[in-house]
Amino acid sequence: MDADSLKSSKNDVPRLSNIWTPTGGITASQQADEDRGTSLLLQAGFIRQAHSGIWHLLPLGLRVQEKIERLVDKHMQSIGATKLSLSSITSEELWRKTGRFGGQKSEFLRVMDRRESGFLLAPTHEEEITVLAKGTVKSYKDLPLRLYQISRKYRDELRPRAGLLRAKEFLMKDLYTFDASQDAALQTYSAVRGAYNAFFDELGLPYLVAEADSGAMGGNLSHEYQFQAPSGEDTVHVCSSTSCGYTANEEASLVDFPYVGDGPGTCPKCYLQTIEKKRAIEVGHTFYLGTRYSEPLEAIVSGPDSAAEPVKLQMGCHGIGISRLIGAVASLTADARGLHWPQSIAPFQVVVIPKKGLEREALDFARKYPGIDIVVDDRDKPLPWKFKDAELIGYPMQIVVGKSWEKKPGAVELRMRATLEKGGEVMETEEVGSRLAYIPNHVIP
Repeated sequence: MDADSLKSSKNDVPRLSNIWTPTGGITASQQADEDRGTSLLLQAGFIRQAHSGIWHLLPLGLRVQEKIERLVDKHMQSIGATKLSLSSITSEELWRKTGRFGGQKSEFLRVMDRRESGFLLAPTHEEEITVLAKGTVKSYKDLPLRLYQISRKYRDELRPRAGLLRAKEFLMKDLYTFDASQDAALQTYSAVRGAYNAFFDELGLPYLVAEADSGAMGGNLSHEYQFQAPSGEDTVHVCSSTSCGYTANEEASLVDFPYVGDGPGTCPKCYLQTIEKKRAIEVGHTFYLGTRYSEPLEAIVSGPDSAAEPVKLQMGCHGIGISRLIGAVASLTADARGLHWPQSIAPFQVVVIPKKGLEREALDFARKYPGIDIVVDDRDKPLPWKFKDAELIGYPMQIVVGKSWEKKPGAVELRMRATLEKGGEVMETEEVGSRLAYIPNHVIP
């Protein structure tokens, strides 16, 4: 392609020659301790390891992360949540007040300043957000309050594994809700669960919603969002009857398995069907906390009856592991060819692959669809190499400007990542356009 064509196209259609995509170059020994999804994220140039349990996100990985964040923003705003950003540094003193400071052998990453102030890198923010609400919310009239952030969290994992699935540093969305009564808090909890269902539905991947144990987080009501996957660390109990709906984390399940291994268990909900054990990856969790944090931190507001006692804030916290979700989706969708991203979070929804000498035609084709998140692979590589690379990266759709175009300008080959074993389909530009019109807009400016 000549210099003028390169110059004119530099600022409109994304081109892989302008994006750092270090695919390949990862040996089997470097992947030995990782799951299939992590190995492919490494091979396809999405991530690189910095230190044990600490990962760099490369340009393609960052695009996936940004897509997930945008999707989260959409569904959090649907329930009136406001976005903020809390400091990554929290105080040891607050965690002592709530009884969650585990001492020297805990999973906290401690920060030692010159005054030895007792700071921690926050693994979560219940204490900090409660203190923030305490200082700003004075009346029940200021409620409900729904605040969320997408931020880096830290945990001193003893045995980091599986790449982004269990790391020392991770990106998380956490929503904190405050209400004046238990009934209102439970209504909020139901609304959040609805938003979570809508978020995971839009991903277009199968998921489980399991009753869960609240553990150290507190409260007596929680649900996990899980992807069923052999590489998962969790065990979920699921009723074999599709009409029953009983699903619970093994820690919270009411089912006894009387035999060694995966012996049968009877569903406590329908009492007729047996329970199946499924391995799963947790990607989200909702908690109703009640006054678990507002009581020790004295977060109270005046109630509707001015003569009555002040009301303790009723809380909920609700998380989605953003970086964990990247690793989980990779593990869930990986196949022999590589990664396979859902349309909503793919680094690019469409890749246009031109035969050498047809780069200008490919760019002109891509310019016709400014509402589609499309990239042109204009790198100086042969077509078979580009095909293999596109399959490894996992673009949902490939459009090939090659032999068909040479025979009849405007004719392209459409290759869907989900059905590559069936080969491509030759069609006219107008027909391709009608196919692209059905793709939701997930363009990153």
